[in-house]
Amino acid sequence: MRKPGRGALQHSILLAVSLCIGLMSMRANAQAIGHVDTAWKMVGPNHRIVVEAFDDPDIPNVTCWVSRPVSGGLPGAVGLATNPSHGSIACRQRGTITLSPALQRKLERAVGENGEDVFQAKTSPLFKSMRVTRLFDVERRTILYLAWSDRLIEGSPKNSLSAVPIGQWPQ
Repeated sequence: MRKPGRGALQHSILLAVSLCIGLMSMRANAQAIGHVDTAWKMVGPNHRIVVEAFDDPDIPNVTCWVSRPVSGGLPGAVGLATNPSHGSIACRQRGTITLSPALQRKLERAVGENGEDVFQAKTSPLFKSMRVTRLFDVERRTILYLAWSDRLIEGSPKNSLSAVPIGQWPQ
């Protein structure tokens, strides 16, 4: 006979694992731009810095480029490496930015809050990722993109910020 609550515990564990897998796969469609090797490894891939680009999923004509370290060696080859919590971001306007009234309200409601994640890249097998969060400075009509690292228990204070003012695009 089953103990009461055992099924609930199994269900909770399954739900937690599913949530973690779902969070690890959440990210904007990033395009690999290139990489540079930073350290040669005899076994497995070299340590490197990768550069990826992604378009803001909600704001047309804004593209961000993210650089981040990727650990190589044998752990990197088999997907068990934990990458450093470093990264850099640069975002640029590539055309006219037109905010729909609904998007304008959405951005204004997010002022003073935690913003909205627009990119995420897994940096360890479990519970650590590099994220890009969009914030909005209403007074200065500027979109901010904050690159930062999180972990289940303790995140890293290392971060990078890029600002895209909403202005007219030359014709």
